[in-house]
Amino acid sequence: MKQVVTVLPLAEEYRELLQSVSPELEFYHAGPGEVPDEILKKAEIIVGNLAPERVGMAQNLQLLQLNSAGADGYLEPGILPPGARLCNATGAYGLAISEHMLGMLLMLIKKLDLYRENQRHHQWKDEGSVTSIYGSRTLIVGMGDIGTEFGRKMHALGSTVAGVRRHKTAPPEFAEAVYTMEELDAQLEKADIVACSLPGTKETYHLFVEKRLRRMKRGAILINVGRGSLIRTEALIDALNSGQLSGACIDVTEQEPLPADSPLWDAPNLILTPHISGYFHLEETRRRIVNIAAENIRALLDGTELRNEVDFQTGYRKFRG
Repeated sequence: MKQVVTVLPLAEEYRELLQSVSPELEFYHAGPGEVPDEILKKAEIIVGNLAPERVGMAQNLQLLQLNSAGADGYLEPGILPPGARLCNATGAYGLAISEHMLGMLLMLIKKLDLYRENQRHHQWKDEGSVTSIYGSRTLIVGMGDIGTEFGRKMHALGSTVAGVRRHKTAPPEFAEAVYTMEELDAQLEKADIVACSLPGTKETYHLFVEKRLRRMKRGAILINVGRGSLIRTEALIDALNSGQLSGACIDVTEQEPLPADSPLWDAPNLILTPHISGYFHLEETRRRIVNIAAENIRALLDGTELRNEVDFQTGYRKFRG
């Protein structure tokens, strides 16, 4: 029997789906609670984001299937036992997070946050002109599952969409082009909306600092739902205060939880949510994660290619060409 430990909240239907992969699997469903040491030491497959400092205890580990799209925290040498393979949950979050991005963007450009505040104060007040997605140019930085889903929605609403990826690929049917990271600066100058959904890696750390924000079209909007480390906080605040950016929508910050005294709270034209666009708030996300886990457990047993296997050097999924 192969020992499987799950560390995410699962309803009975999801437990049954995982068990149906093979009768040779024995499960311990910890949910969000602690896994006893004696159970963890026997684990050969872990499903969910077990605390990185505890993963090394599973010396028999063959597969860690994360419930997150990002793998930061699990990439450093010594976190996973030798020979263990790591897979993320890319493909589970595109629906939920792209809708969240669209909601934040519409709130900002239609000034719905201002009208909500006026409602709280019982003020019948016109906040003036607004902008539209129609006729805009959107640049997707990180055109994976999340970026692709957002780009498709923006195109449907009348925006011209382009993407940026690490590797040159053919553009999806709704996109004008897909560029490489070497072309990022040139494309930033053309975009009205820049939407970022990059993982947290050494290469993406502070990818957006003062110099790069100044390269953006003045009055552009910046969206970030990947990792807060992508944007230098002080640079974002300065860009909002100066009007270099007309607004920003962020679901992630450099420091989480965001301290109560952070100047980000009071930055102008900023829509801020506390890293909640994904997680399990949309039940469809959990269903997709479980399906990915089931697929990978089956692939591990059959000796076939894993879905979303992470390259420990880059922090991204292994590139298949």
